[in-house]
Amino acid sequence: MEPVHDHRRLGRELDLFDTDPLMGAGLPYWLPDGAVVRHVLEEYVREVERSAGYRHVYSPVLGKRELYEISGHWSHYGDDMFPPMRLGGEEVVLRPSLCPHHALIYRSRSHSYRELPLRIAELGGMYRSELSGVLGGLTRVRSIQLNDAHIFCTPEQAVAEARAALDLIRRAYDDLGIRASRYRLSLPGDGKDGGGKYVPDPELWRRATALLEEVLDGVDHEAVEGEAAFYGPKIDVQITDPAGRESTLSTVQIDFHQPERFDLHYIGPDGGKHRPVMVHRSIIGSVERAVAHLVEAHGGAFPVWLAPVQLVVLPVAEEQEERGLDLVRRAEARGIRAELSGPGHGTLGARVRAARLVPYQAVIGEREAGAGRAAVRLRDGRRPGAVPVGELLERIGARAGDRGAELWAAA
Repeated sequence: MEPVHDHRRLGRELDLFDTDPLMGAGLPYWLPDGAVVRHVLEEYVREVERSAGYRHVYSPVLGKRELYEISGHWSHYGDDMFPPMRLGGEEVVLRPSLCPHHALIYRSRSHSYRELPLRIAELGGMYRSELSGVLGGLTRVRSIQLNDAHIFCTPEQAVAEARAALDLIRRAYDDLGIRASRYRLSLPGDGKDGGGKYVPDPELWRRATALLEEVLDGVDHEAVEGEAAFYGPKIDVQITDPAGRESTLSTVQIDFHQPERFDLHYIGPDGGKHRPVMVHRSIIGSVERAVAHLVEAHGGAFPVWLAPVQLVVLPVAEEQEERGLDLVRRAEARGIRAELSGPGHGTLGARVRAARLVPYQAVIGEREAGAGRAAVRLRDGRRPGAVPVGELLERIGARAGDRGAELWAAA
């Protein structure tokens, strides 16, 4: 039976993230290696989104209370929001989601039907007032970096856009080594509005649910009541951690509510104003939860392209340290994330064990230094032997950014 990995333990052991009581519970900070993983993951998401026709924006983490009264968050989601702060005669709030800001960005310019679908995306901060008892590691936090996007489209385009978003999620999961455990159609609970939890508009719910059912046609899924967003149903992509705990990582939603609340419109071919549909879509959900799952799924042994250190150079003795430093500099010049682990860090055996999760180890002893070579050790236990330094850099460089590359293939 494979060991069950806990991202909280591994995260600290691998110096990825930590917390401090002076910062507060549920507010983790990222250490340098964790920041590398986060940065590479965020750049990957931006790359995938750009290739799919999304344009990126930035918006502030604060908003006036009135903004969330209009969106419906204040009345339906207020218990999960931080209390407002007074600024002169105004009240401002840490945002609990990015969608109201994106609605305002859309509304700031007039739009023709020819511009639609308009896809805007952001990796932005948001805040949830989680109770201290449910906080844990990176999976339940109060400060969240959300991979969020909103597609403004005509009603006729909504199903195709939601399907394309689901395809984008599947592509990302393949690249990241994530497996979806199931797809869930999340619907409102019993009662007219779930005791005030949901927007009381039966026609809105009927239309949005019908469209999402069309999106899921042919996809094995389960409908679950009581898990919808307050403004509409959603498709939740569920993942399961090594301990068997299920959670939602990615979502696709079709929203008629906020376009109505913010009076969004586009000019149709008839010259009149028409109401767009707002498709909410998150590929990896929160960066925190995604990294937590990746740590556990890979046991800290990240794929080469995502590993915080891709090559560790191990000079056997002080006499080979200069050769080791030269190899590190040459690797970094090729975009390879490399580090030196010299004799000052312990015996060679101890250093090899400490770097066991690094994809590539390059040992340089007296013989290798004299021949311009390095003895290669791979994370999976293979030892290809001593190879010329130039060949080593060529091999690793070809794999450093390749999401589907083998660790070491025949030359």
